[in-house]
Amino acid sequence: MALCDCPVGAPIGPTLASTCGGGPFMLFMGLLEVFLRSQCDLEDPCNRPKTRSVPDNEYDFIVVGGGSGGSVIASRLSEVPHWRVLLIEAGGDEPLGAQIPSMFLNYIGSEIDWKFNTEPEKKACLSSPEQRCYWPRGKVLGGTSVMNGMMYIRGNKEDYDDWEAMGNPGWSYDDILPFFLKSEDNLQLNEVDPQYHRVGGMLPVSKPPYNPPLSFAMLRGAAELGYDIHDLNGANSTGFMIAQLTTKNGVRMSAARAFVRPVIDRPNLHVMLNTTVTKVLVHLKSKNAQGVEIVDADGHTTKILAKKEVIVSGGAVNSPQILMLSGIGPREELTRVGIRPIVDLQGVGKNLHNHVAFFTNFLINDTDTSPLNWATAMEYLLFRDGLMSGTGISAVTGKISSKYAEPAGVPDLQFYFAGFLASCAKSGQVGELLSNGSRAIQMFPAVLHPKSRGYVTLHSSDPLAPPKIVANYLDEEHDLRVLIEGIKFAIRLSETDALKAYGMQLDTKPIPACEHIHFGSDQYWECAVRQNTGPENHQAGSCKMGPLRDPLAVVDHELRVHGVRSLRVVDASVMPKVTSGNTNAPIIAIAEKAAQLIRRAWGGR
Repeated sequence: MALCDCPVGAPIGPTLASTCGGGPFMLFMGLLEVFLRSQCDLEDPCNRPKTRSVPDNEYDFIVVGGGSGGSVIASRLSEVPHWRVLLIEAGGDEPLGAQIPSMFLNYIGSEIDWKFNTEPEKKACLSSPEQRCYWPRGKVLGGTSVMNGMMYIRGNKEDYDDWEAMGNPGWSYDDILPFFLKSEDNLQLNEVDPQYHRVGGMLPVSKPPYNPPLSFAMLRGAAELGYDIHDLNGANSTGFMIAQLTTKNGVRMSAARAFVRPVIDRPNLHVMLNTTVTKVLVHLKSKNAQGVEIVDADGHTTKILAKKEVIVSGGAVNSPQILMLSGIGPREELTRVGIRPIVDLQGVGKNLHNHVAFFTNFLINDTDTSPLNWATAMEYLLFRDGLMSGTGISAVTGKISSKYAEPAGVPDLQFYFAGFLASCAKSGQVGELLSNGSRAIQMFPAVLHPKSRGYVTLHSSDPLAPPKIVANYLDEEHDLRVLIEGIKFAIRLSETDALKAYGMQLDTKPIPACEHIHFGSDQYWECAVRQNTGPENHQAGSCKMGPLRDPLAVVDHELRVHGVRSLRVVDASVMPKVTSGNTNAPIIAIAEKAAQLIRRAWGGR
């Protein structure tokens, strides 16, 4: 598979470069960019979408947002040749370098990131500037699938059975599994539970070509503690594994690359980039969604009509924002910012939640780690192998159930791992010991079933202004207790023989704000978690799926917005409860199911 990703003018590495020492790193990344550009044909064999500067006046379907949900919807609806589909994305195309798996943190804080910050938190992120948590979200065709860790994790069976039990028929695990299978092209079917996977879909899934020795040591450590090493997307979601990623031959397969680029030549599929939808046009009396209003990069406003439906796929932050800007939401909130209410829908923006984590620092003596240098870069450029072809120890993950799990035995904690080079180390004991040949490792448990809930609302009626995000992390004591259990498990894992062989030890330098508390006590960890909260990037729930009797429901079980005709929401915001793991694969499955529902509704089987 050719690397083939033509330049679109985006720089590589603004965030990681500033974190990891500036000058030399930026020089390396700049030269690497030259190599990447040299591999691209001027005729652009990559099937990059050509943005339409002037849209048609009318389409059958308008899809708002080109992330994982929107990419799938646009691709699947345009399979019907006589349907005309418009996909609108606020950001640009995927930047050069995003295809390299090892660079998955490189675009956080860059021009393809919405750069959201929550409102000041009362019980979390206390050491962050103004006590705000940072929420990176992809503002780019492909959405956050262009800048995530690429893990293909479906969640627990119980997640979907709970959705159905909450009044959403057709959303049980048995109902949703076929849509996971529809997308999937599993390139290593012999390494997973074959009953739960398939080949031939549009989304390639595979383990990285290269995994460092430490990854396998972590699996051996988990086995020492009694956990199976197996496919967590199969029959049993408890245990550990090196995860499969949304990659093919060492190249990231974002939702846009998997679902949009292969079909970009369809004459009935149009794409508009760098275009913001300011509102859905809803008829005041009929409550029918008639189209959208957009503003382009030059500030020009246009209205585009939809003959059949508008599908909003902006994500858990932008979808409720778009609905409220359109006059759909809590009446009092809309009136407060001067927006005329069309449909008083109290649940819009409510039920917002996210996995919450804590980055626990460890030190190891790891001589197996290859540096990021020209040798590793050339190995990747020539063979799509080596250090840059994967995410290192970050491809390792595990799920366990704590003593607080509801129901007992169902995983409520997921573990992630990360390693840092000396130039990326923070101050304190980590920085001091790394100079002696050690390496910093982080294990971060994440609470899979948080009880804390926040909300999204508007600061003003300005459609280009960021929304108001209130996360309310750790508002519920339950979330804190589960997270502390996760920290204790991480320490136990570090003490296994498999990891002792690497000289792994807990970094015992206390967080400054917690120095007055005995290190390692529950009280210390509570202080540490509230100071250095790790907000995961799995935001969900703000346009909750549920029946009308649910006061927080925004869409029904066919993802149609309550009280509005011809309008659906298709993204993570519709999840009544966030799935137990990374959310990209579930969003794609939701969109696959939504596409089928829409096609059946309009006779496009």
